[in-house]
Amino acid sequence: MDLFSLQGESGARSAKSESSEHAVMSLRDALRVVRHPLYLVQRDGDLVPQLGGAGSVQSCVGYAPACLPENLGDPSFCREIGIRYPYLGGSMAKGISSAAMAEELGRAGMLGFFGAAGLPIATVSETADRLKASLGDIPYGFNLIHSPHEPELEKELAELYIRKGVRIIEASAFLALTLPLVRYRLHGIKRADDGSIVTPNRIIAKVSREELAAKFFAPPPEKLLRALVENGSITAEQAELAAHVPLAQDVTAEADSGGHTDNRPAMALFPTINSLAARLERQYGYGCKLRVGLGGGVSTPASAAAAFAMGAAYIMTGSVNQACVESGTSDTVRAMLAGTRQADVTMAPAADMFEMGVTVQVLKRGTMFPMRAAKLYELYRAYGSMDEIPAAEREKLEKTMFLAPLEEIWRGTREYFLKRDPSQVERSERDPKHKMALVFRWYLGMGAHWAKDGVETRKMDYQVWCGPAMGAFNEWAAGSFLEAAAERKIVTVALNILHGAAHLTRANFLRSQGIELRLEEIAPQPLEIAQIKEYLC
Repeated sequence: MDLFSLQGESGARSAKSESSEHAVMSLRDALRVVRHPLYLVQRDGDLVPQLGGAGSVQSCVGYAPACLPENLGDPSFCREIGIRYPYLGGSMAKGISSAAMAEELGRAGMLGFFGAAGLPIATVSETADRLKASLGDIPYGFNLIHSPHEPELEKELAELYIRKGVRIIEASAFLALTLPLVRYRLHGIKRADDGSIVTPNRIIAKVSREELAAKFFAPPPEKLLRALVENGSITAEQAELAAHVPLAQDVTAEADSGGHTDNRPAMALFPTINSLAARLERQYGYGCKLRVGLGGGVSTPASAAAAFAMGAAYIMTGSVNQACVESGTSDTVRAMLAGTRQADVTMAPAADMFEMGVTVQVLKRGTMFPMRAAKLYELYRAYGSMDEIPAAEREKLEKTMFLAPLEEIWRGTREYFLKRDPSQVERSERDPKHKMALVFRWYLGMGAHWAKDGVETRKMDYQVWCGPAMGAFNEWAAGSFLEAAAERKIVTVALNILHGAAHLTRANFLRSQGIELRLEEIAPQPLEIAQIKEYLC
């Protein structure tokens, strides 16, 4: 057996040898060399790990196959998307999932989504031009978030993606299917020379409920197809083709995540949606495979290994990426996230769906935003207008949250919506409760901006989207170079999660053969990217 020069816990070293045929190393080191099969050999009363071919192995009591990270998920997913690893960086609004993140993930053989939600159309357009120029044929994606209160914005974004040639979008927070979403998916649909149906645009839907997953896995609704034919977006022939393709071939089961979430447990959610995909694939008789990935709570090698063990086609990370140096947030927020534990998150009213009572998961440690946002929703429910709010309550709002008279906040809000969506102003003039909602939404929206921009005077009002996965990553990284926020680079984090998942998968293979393994012997530890590449190449 060949001897390997390995990167052990104490740095670069050569593996010791008992003979020219047997390399002796720690079990953790052997598990790390995921590109080679591993054998556990009984020798002088001890189990000794060996790497390489089986021909020289005697008294073998355990075996773990090679397990490359690129083989952990569904190979058809990576092949069709055009990426090496089954790893997606999910979209976080207001550009927190930045262009730099999409670029770094793309160049590393993964897929990154730009977080377009909440940004001006001009900014999204400029980013589309940037990614097209910097990545070329390397895959990247953009987010399209459901905007029930601003349908024109959703339509404008979908049209922008079509014009800019954005081929992959992540559809998130959808409560129902919309015309812009279907319009994007069906743009350019045609039948190829071999008779197959070609759909240039791909939707990867992020859902936390099986009824929504069923809608995305189904062909586009006939009602929306008719509307698209009537307005000239597609032809009648294209509408007929659309009846034979799913709106989304790939769906991410979103468990307990940061931002919009139903706090669903991954262990219950994923198998349900995965089973639904298999059933609907048979029902509709598609010429393509329906696939399910897992996001929410995935931030460590152990959680990634569990996702792939359940059959996830890919994994999607979110909260953990926000703490990386390439994210579009502030250093202050990155430092806050690096100190987060699993219990340091809670639910708070969402700015984009405030009136509906929808909530998002945010950081509570180091900020009063969740409590203050909940107070605003309580007042919104209790009163019909700002004028009805008791004077003492209103004064408290103006002094602690808004730091200005509410009417002054309204004047600025009114000017904003006159440019963005005049219909909101028209409605507020008819409905004082809607006016109150817009003013309260100002605080919720600004909380995210203050955090992103690192406004120190507003730190107590930061809205930081975050799930318990952040705390899990911090616990795993404690005591390593990744403990420091400044060391967290998006690809280093991603490769650690993937390589560690492959490492654990090999360990679990040994465990399934009745071999007792101690955690301290096998647990993956954070590795520098150069070390990981040595194990992979």
